[in-house]
Amino acid sequence: MVTTTNEEADPFDAIIDAPFDAALSERYLVYALSTITARSLPDLRDGLKPVHRRLLWAMRQLKLDPASAYKKSARVVGDVIGKYHPHGDASVYDAMVRLAQDFSLRYPLVEGQGNFGNIDGDNAAAYRYTEARLTKTAIQLMAGLDEGTVDFIPTYNGEEAEPEIFPGLFPNLLANGATGIAVGMATSIPSHNVAEIVDATLLLIDNPQAEHSQLMEVFRGPDFATGGLVVDSPEAISHAYETGKGAFRVRGRFSTGRNPDGSWEETGVEKLGGGQWQLIISEIPYMLPKGKLIEQIAALIGDRKLPILEDVRDESDEEIRIVLVPKSRNVDPELLKQSLYKLTELETRFSLNLNVLDSHRTPGVLGLKLLLSEWVYSQIDILLRRTRHRLDKIAARLELVAGYIIAYLNLDRIIEIIRTEDEPKPVMIAEFELTDRQAEAILNMRLRSLRRLEEMELRREHEALLKEQDDLTKLLESPARQRTRIKRDLGALRKDYAEDTELGRRRTTIAQAARTVEFSLDAMIEKEPVTVILSQRGWIRAARGHVPLDGDFKFKEGDGPAFAFHAQTTDKILIALDNGRFYTIGADKLPGARGFGEPIRTMVDIDAEAHVVAAFPYRPKAQLLLVSSIGRGFAAEADELLAETRKGRSVMSTKPGVSLAVVREIPAEHDHVAVMGENRKLVIFSLEELPVMSKGQGVTLQRYRDGGMADAITLKLEEGLSWTMGGESGRTRTEKDMQLWKVARGAAGRLPPVGFPRDNKFQS
Repeated sequence: MVTTTNEEADPFDAIIDAPFDAALSERYLVYALSTITARSLPDLRDGLKPVHRRLLWAMRQLKLDPASAYKKSARVVGDVIGKYHPHGDASVYDAMVRLAQDFSLRYPLVEGQGNFGNIDGDNAAAYRYTEARLTKTAIQLMAGLDEGTVDFIPTYNGEEAEPEIFPGLFPNLLANGATGIAVGMATSIPSHNVAEIVDATLLLIDNPQAEHSQLMEVFRGPDFATGGLVVDSPEAISHAYETGKGAFRVRGRFSTGRNPDGSWEETGVEKLGGGQWQLIISEIPYMLPKGKLIEQIAALIGDRKLPILEDVRDESDEEIRIVLVPKSRNVDPELLKQSLYKLTELETRFSLNLNVLDSHRTPGVLGLKLLLSEWVYSQIDILLRRTRHRLDKIAARLELVAGYIIAYLNLDRIIEIIRTEDEPKPVMIAEFELTDRQAEAILNMRLRSLRRLEEMELRREHEALLKEQDDLTKLLESPARQRTRIKRDLGALRKDYAEDTELGRRRTTIAQAARTVEFSLDAMIEKEPVTVILSQRGWIRAARGHVPLDGDFKFKEGDGPAFAFHAQTTDKILIALDNGRFYTIGADKLPGARGFGEPIRTMVDIDAEAHVVAAFPYRPKAQLLLVSSIGRGFAAEADELLAETRKGRSVMSTKPGVSLAVVREIPAEHDHVAVMGENRKLVIFSLEELPVMSKGQGVTLQRYRDGGMADAITLKLEEGLSWTMGGESGRTRTEKDMQLWKVARGAAGRLPPVGFPRDNKFQS
């Protein structure tokens, strides 16, 4: 019988008791930090996220430089996910596609061959069909990787090494921008013009104390890949870059057109025969798919929300050309433009959030000056590392060259030692005071290199190396020389991206928008008369034309008429509820009168217990009398009652048991208010005593011991008070002398004139 002493460990022994919240917070913090530093935020030094850096590094390892042949994208993606970035192939390929799209990146880092998507929003072809290689910009970004400029770190499996950052002088962070969302923070950086970035950097190198305003004189703002216009004020743009946070209004561009005097202007108006014209959109806001914009415009036409526009056509080829056909030649082009800015994404907002990882991998929001300063410091550090690396190489080469020179001066003796000695190396070291490396190099020399000319070349090389060594040593010791070298290198880089080059030409115009044309979208609605009918149960409709208000309208069983009035399709309809809220509905959006209409609750958000107390068309600058059931009230401006959303607007504050009871328009000629209580008491007071308010409970109009307010109205005192007599005669009675009832606001009142209606309602 065999016994074993190695018992299997109990897996439950590895379990650690810990509070759940503590364990969860600790692990979530690790996840959050990983997301921030290794996925979502770009590094300030090269402006790249890890996936982009690994893509470019893998392509460099495959020798896909601009002069080489293309390789299949599948090969690149395979190397990336196999060696450096163990994530899904779809996400890696999507990142690669974006690096190749000239409408996504201002300065593409990958040159694609095949279908890499388009500005319409179509996706790229599968990676087995497309090919890619690096661009010149990417090579500039990776320049110096073999010169000891950056640290290399192990890959996820330890089998390979990858650079921590790219050391090139190309200012990729600002040049190409970045977007990303991490845990609890995000970044949003637009692209910029390289020439302007370099100019601002040179200014800061020359004068580290330069003010932010001085930087903004050369650094104008975003320069998007798709062009367009940034229409914010210079002050707003400057403040955004000073704080590192803000937003820009970005508009599409209408194509240039020739004026009668021969000058060019960005009007977008293309003249046709017979006085006809059409608008041409030639650039669209960044990250807006062209197809989406055209769909938005077509929807406006289909829904008749933009009646001044007849048609939209896409005539784009390599250049964007969206044609807008107006309804008639009398349409104001500027009105059409402003309408499109307001109703479509032809004007969008791009957020600025300069949240990046600094050289210590710490996230933070930096202003422009601090960001450029930190980038210059990182480039100086790279320069110093390159210099030290080169000095080490020079020292090693000088050692060998000195040994070669000794060998040439003593060539016959060296040959004799090699031919006669079994171990020539120690003998050579002892006789000529050589180092081990020098002796090894001499022994490895080819016979063909033993020419007299080689000695002269070696001496020239030795002198050149000594001079370079001296220059580099001075560079290490002098910050001024370091700044001069950075300035010289930046100047050389700027030539490749100068304003007169195709790649360096500024695409986005920075210009504060001219004063917008004041217009109302209601003015675009075809004006037609309608009759609005609202039933007791809240069903609303609009009959064409101004039909008699006492007509025989049909209602659902158990329903009946509540309100009916004449309006125009261009009117806004105000709906007042007993809970004191007002709602606004466009008359053009009301259903037709062929059926019973639609419940008003489907158009606006009305409480189930609330009831409509008034419905009428909005009249600009009109005043309304609002009175609650307890006799409190005020006058309200109609302009203050319009609601922008379905939730309406709270105007009269009500309490339990109190409701809004009277809503009447106040004619301009009226000068007094009449209030009737349920106790059949009447008061009349001057309209001047009625406050004008936008919201509240109002003031006491009439005081009651029992009951509440029955009705209220405004009147012109010298014309008296009129009401309709009962019976079939329909006669109207007027009481002109109302001085007996004229009192101060808030009085109890007295009984009305003889013959006043028994229901205590004014009939006007």
